[in-house]
Amino acid sequence: MTAKAVLIGPPGSGKTTLGRLLAERLGVGFRDTDADVEAVAGKPVSDIFVEDGEEHFRELEHEAVRRALAEHDGVLSLGGGAVLHPETQAMLAGHHVVYLQVGLADAVQRVGLASARPLLVLNPRSRLKKLMEERRPVYERLAAVTVTTDQREPAEIADEIMKGLPA
Repeated sequence: MTAKAVLIGPPGSGKTTLGRLLAERLGVGFRDTDADVEAVAGKPVSDIFVEDGEEHFRELEHEAVRRALAEHDGVLSLGGGAVLHPETQAMLAGHHVVYLQVGLADAVQRVGLASARPLLVLNPRSRLKKLMEERRPVYERLAAVTVTTDQREPAEIADEIMKGLPA
């Protein structure tokens, strides 16, 4: 089973919004691995980080991605850090991976600096910038297509992604 599109990118890039829109346009299901992790753990991602630690979250996340790639044939959105796991990177081979690239200003506006994102505590703008810089090379390497989302409407971005999907 192969997903129609696998969306990757940093927080605030639009993975969930665009994933739902693409799935609707394609007439397929949408799946978000962060939601899968929350369902398995029975609590929000932010609580998993605080109560169980990032390492435990990453294990749950890796398993959620593995399962989703094996079971889901619609549009799949991965958590921003899911691509850091070497086995996840290998599993993405052969999938149509779309990197949603976003600039810091747009990401900050979309995420909000007061949100409950566990990796953005303390100095959220600085942390987000650092995460984006560290992950960018991985996103770029894994992507079959890169789409910039800054200052664009979801429908316009979805149109661009649709044009790049395999027939």
